[in-house]
Amino acid sequence: MSNREPVKRGAERQRSVEKPAVDGAAASAHKGAAKHKVDFVAEFKSWVRHNKSTAKQSLQRLWLTPLPSFMTLAVLAIALALPGLMFVGLKNINQLSGEWKGDPRISLYLQKTLPAEEAERFSQKMLLRTDLAAVELVTKEQGLHEFQRISGFSDVLEFLDKNPLPAVVVVQPLDNKKSVLTALQQELIELPEVEDAVLDMVWVERLASFVRLANRLVLVLGALLALSVLLVVGNTIRLSIESRKDEIQVAKLVGATDAWVKRPFIYTGFWFGLIGSFIAWIFVEISFLLISAPVGQLIELYQTDFELQRLGFMDSLSLIGVGVLLGLFGARLAVGRHLREIEPQ
Repeated sequence: MSNREPVKRGAERQRSVEKPAVDGAAASAHKGAAKHKVDFVAEFKSWVRHNKSTAKQSLQRLWLTPLPSFMTLAVLAIALALPGLMFVGLKNINQLSGEWKGDPRISLYLQKTLPAEEAERFSQKMLLRTDLAAVELVTKEQGLHEFQRISGFSDVLEFLDKNPLPAVVVVQPLDNKKSVLTALQQELIELPEVEDAVLDMVWVERLASFVRLANRLVLVLGALLALSVLLVVGNTIRLSIESRKDEIQVAKLVGATDAWVKRPFIYTGFWFGLIGSFIAWIFVEISFLLISAPVGQLIELYQTDFELQRLGFMDSLSLIGVGVLLGLFGARLAVGRHLREIEPQ
């Protein structure tokens, strides 16, 4: 028993010695992990501080060269404002064409010499047709009264000896197919009581064709103006790189990374895009205010419920966002191309 007890105490002593060693290793590993975590957070904070400082310095550089910066911003604002104005115009045209859509009608202008009784009898005959959904007779007197109300020439029309307007019968076909409407129009215009037949659907189709053409023109012109924005920003960044060539060479010589060197020029493109698009938004709003009064007067003459649309909140954000993206992309292209040519001697 006495011989075994020292061995047992020796084993316990060895385990007690090994345990602190293991704990020490775990503690060392834990400290290493904590140190790595602190270094990552510090590095991220340093990156954020450097970005803030670079963005502020890039904006200050624009104010140090006011005339070149103003000229560049003016070109960018005009290039971005033109698509914005065309977009607002298309928005209003689409709204107007949407209000004009509906069931097509054929207006039958009767002979001017046709008596009122014959016009009434003709409209009743149209009611008996199975291919028409509705028939409306507008007499000469009703037409003259409506014309006086809309045109405002009531004083002038009082001096006329007789009513120059013909009676009109407006018919609404059951079938709205274009081929059927055209055939019905040709059939009705050949009637002896009818002087002319006008299909309202033709104007709707013409307006729709015009809207499609305008949409395509806006896309093409918008793409060309976006390309011009890229070229203007890229050329401005290229000149800025050339003016700071010695500074870039020194920075690369002391070990600056490409990302560190590119960052000021990327922020310059960002500021050009942001400020230029904001000025473009102001141009669009001023243009809207200038044309809103004449358009309002024109709407009153036609007595419609049409309301002139302007850039909404989301449209304004889209305009500014597109400007910022174009500025960043143009700066990125210029920096990637021209910085490769600058290496320390």
